[in-house]
Amino acid sequence: MASAAEQLAANLNFRSFAKADELKKRIWFTLAALVVYRLGTYIPLPGIDPVALAQAFEQAQSGLIGLFNVFAGGAVGRMAIFALGIMPYISASIIIQLLTTVVPRLEQLKKEGEQGRKTINQYTRYGTVILATIQAYGISVGLEAAGTIVTDPGWFFRFTAVVTLVGGTMFLMWLGEQITSRGVGNGISLIIFAGIIAELPAALAGTLELGRQGALSTPIILAVILMAVVVIALIVFVERAQRRLLIQYPRRQVGNRMFQGDSSHLPLKLNTAGVIPPIFASSLLLVPATLGSFGNQQGGGVLGTIQALLGHGQPLYMLLYAGMIAFFAFFYTAIVFNPSDTADNLKKHGGYIPGIRPGERTAQYIDFVLTRITVVGAIYLVLVCLLPEFLISATAVPFYFGGTSLLIVVSVTMDTVSQVQGHLLAHQYEGLVKRSKLKGKRR
Repeated sequence: MASAAEQLAANLNFRSFAKADELKKRIWFTLAALVVYRLGTYIPLPGIDPVALAQAFEQAQSGLIGLFNVFAGGAVGRMAIFALGIMPYISASIIIQLLTTVVPRLEQLKKEGEQGRKTINQYTRYGTVILATIQAYGISVGLEAAGTIVTDPGWFFRFTAVVTLVGGTMFLMWLGEQITSRGVGNGISLIIFAGIIAELPAALAGTLELGRQGALSTPIILAVILMAVVVIALIVFVERAQRRLLIQYPRRQVGNRMFQGDSSHLPLKLNTAGVIPPIFASSLLLVPATLGSFGNQQGGGVLGTIQALLGHGQPLYMLLYAGMIAFFAFFYTAIVFNPSDTADNLKKHGGYIPGIRPGERTAQYIDFVLTRITVVGAIYLVLVCLLPEFLISATAVPFYFGGTSLLIVVSVTMDTVSQVQGHLLAHQYEGLVKRSKLKGKRR
């Protein structure tokens, strides 16, 4: 027997969408914000020679800087004002969330509700400015060390580059928050999603051109396409997978009538963390690339060696990437889902898991099940993100066909569509309530 929500969702059509004026406004606002973001990726930094930049990037895009360019929507290749992208904000969020678990003051702020959340968000913004300043200065130094890219090297160029890049990152952070509050979907994820999608046609055309020139054989191109289809199917299957815990409610007596106890379920997603772990891991691995620019200016050194070891496709990079993905899968799951709170809520409403005592034992059981499915989810994320990377490293296929890119595109699409469906359901419920009120007045 389908639930009322499922029956209502089955009746959704374009007619109901046309009547949802609030949803249409949110979608138009989201599209307009993403257009503004894409326009910013074509505005270059002042003092840059575009011809020399294109030649230098052509040689460096096979390394970690190419992955950076994927998340920045091609802004790095054009050295635009949005070249840093949203990654400094994501890195600052990681640091603040890690500090929340070890710093009592931040932990107390987290428990203070909306006001505490605003304070933590403010700390995250301050951290974003600091990280963006460091990365922007590293980029400016690296550009000067590259040779003829900067037309007039010196402290004035470094200052203007830092101010421009930090300003671009802060604008993107603000734009993402506006999309989340006034648009549809998660703003930060949609910005990364838009950057990947915008460069995908060019990457596909470039891959086919390599096949035409003979640089890539036809079997390799077919294998890449088949791999992408298989990875997308796996992502959709796992992201929809759930472990449902049976919840039983006792019988109730209302007056002289006895009502039979209801049964429900507690859905636990197989991948509770979603797309956050790969984004977090990629964001942290981009930091050594920035620091390595200082080493390149000095002709090598320790930082240059670290950058070489952490190059895209290198064994150390793969190992750290897999470890960070697994760590953030458990870490983010622990943040977004608290078994003790869930057990307390079930106990307050009279619900219980059959065979498990309510309270602490229920919390332990939920934590046990959540830990096991998180292990499976972490393995899935590592396989999806790393297996295509080996193929990319061996065949020099563009990064846009990597597991991380496909995971972000598919997951963000599914989350955004689910939010659109939620708005449509809410609109139809509002229509039903209004019609019932009108019928009541007529009577």
